[in-house]
Amino acid sequence: MKIYITKIEKENAWEIRHKVMWPDKPFDFIQLDDDDTGIHLGLFKNNKLTSVISLFIKNGECQFRKFATIQREQGNGHGSALLSYVLEEAKHFGIKKIWCNARKDKVAFYKKFGLQETEKHFFKEGKAYVIMEEYV
Repeated sequence: MKIYITKIEKENAWEIRHKVMWPDKPFDFIQLDDDDTGIHLGLFKNNKLTSVISLFIKNGECQFRKFATIQREQGNGHGSALLSYVLEEAKHFGIKKIWCNARKDKVAFYKKFGLQETEKHFFKEGKAYVIMEEYV
């Protein structure tokens, strides 16, 4: 089994985002206004795109968004490998803070990587979110 992580085009990320995160919404719902300025990464397993994440860097901070792993591969460590890669790369790029809008049901996952909950909570499309962050 061959696994690797590399930059991908935003359109490749969109396909996984739509299938995993919002399959019941129109395709353009998962597209971000700032996708053109993002860094999109994909984890490939046997040359098949399995997990995606998009990074947006500004003023020494990095927000990661639209982090998704295809259903049949969830629980196999691919998302963990991709997030670990992102956190390590952030250090090399001089990022001081990394953060995300985490779904409340995924808080425990992000805590394993050192991200901490903030006091900022919100709802989107009926789902509860909390902003989580880590200073690196």
